[in-house]
Amino acid sequence: MSLDIAIIGIGLHPFGRHEGVSAIEMGVIAANRALKDAGIGWRDLQLAYAGSLEVLQPDTMGKYMGLTGIPFTNLFNGCATGGNLLLSAAHAITAGAGDIGIAVGMDKHPRGAFSVGDDLAGLGLGQWYGEVGLAVNPQFFAMKTRRYMHDHGITEDCLNRTAVKAFKNGSQNPDAWRKRALSYDEIAHSPMVCDPLRKYHFCSPSEGAAAIVLCRADVAKRYTSHPIYIKADVFKTRVYGSFETMYPSVPNETQPSPTVQASQAAYEIAGIGPDEIDVAQIQDTEVGNEIMHLAENGFCKDGEQEAWIRQGATEIDGRLPTNTDGGLLANGEPVGASGLRQVHEICLQLRGRAGKRQVPNEPATGYTHVYGFPGISCVTILAR
Repeated sequence: MSLDIAIIGIGLHPFGRHEGVSAIEMGVIAANRALKDAGIGWRDLQLAYAGSLEVLQPDTMGKYMGLTGIPFTNLFNGCATGGNLLLSAAHAITAGAGDIGIAVGMDKHPRGAFSVGDDLAGLGLGQWYGEVGLAVNPQFFAMKTRRYMHDHGITEDCLNRTAVKAFKNGSQNPDAWRKRALSYDEIAHSPMVCDPLRKYHFCSPSEGAAAIVLCRADVAKRYTSHPIYIKADVFKTRVYGSFETMYPSVPNETQPSPTVQASQAAYEIAGIGPDEIDVAQIQDTEVGNEIMHLAENGFCKDGEQEAWIRQGATEIDGRLPTNTDGGLLANGEPVGASGLRQVHEICLQLRGRAGKRQVPNEPATGYTHVYGFPGISCVTILAR
């Protein structure tokens, strides 16, 4: 579906650990910054969407913003929540629910690995799934990465270089959680967590919020001289045979992942190909995710990542600058906010306001991709 929607305001509460600040309060801060960026107030909004894993009713932030009576919808789609927040708000505007709205993601996670919890029966799984360790994300992602390395000739060197790039970019981002660049040796010799993934190959649960103000494209210039247009926004779920989180078995014949489905549909809607994307944000829950998703999003073929990354193709000055703000590795992942953080970064890049991490040559098109359990993906293509 083609969207005549523009982004006119962006706001972020820095990711990391923020003692004494609730997730709701971080959402309020991000929303106020997005409204200020758009040059409007809360009363100018006609609809709102909010998402969070930890906050049961994120729409309660309205009591801090103003009880204006607007429709305020909550949703959650795992790590793809932020992408679906933007899509849902855009669809509501396209359907005529209003001319201008906001999407807000927020979360405040405890320390420790993400887990699907104890009630596996409620997820349609047997208790054995947790007993073998697959209910804890690092175990599943390590297994998936090891299989991909075996099938496509990806080495541990490729994993390490991907992490080096992430932390280097994060060191240039004042809003990142981890602002220290890590050397290759620090990463390569960090403790093994789940073979082949080491401590600095993973992101960590974190805290933060992000907000995006969007409106009908034909009224965007009323608010800003630099609107960013949503050329495509696609959400897909898994099909039988794709190798995803929460799958208790894998069929002999595999099928394309939801990321492949979403990316192909997005390119078709936007009327461009992957070679026309100037800067990208790709889900990097761990380094294997980023490597696999480069191919799943159509930027290269399976196995080509090894040469791509060694040659610097995903660096800020490379052929496809990827996760320029440090991605999840440097920012951590507050699940509800993560996808909108990606959109925030692409908007900064397309505006030419990303500071020390600015992509050269005035990028005109940007790409965001989120992936979450139990096998869902959202892809957005943006252009100035």
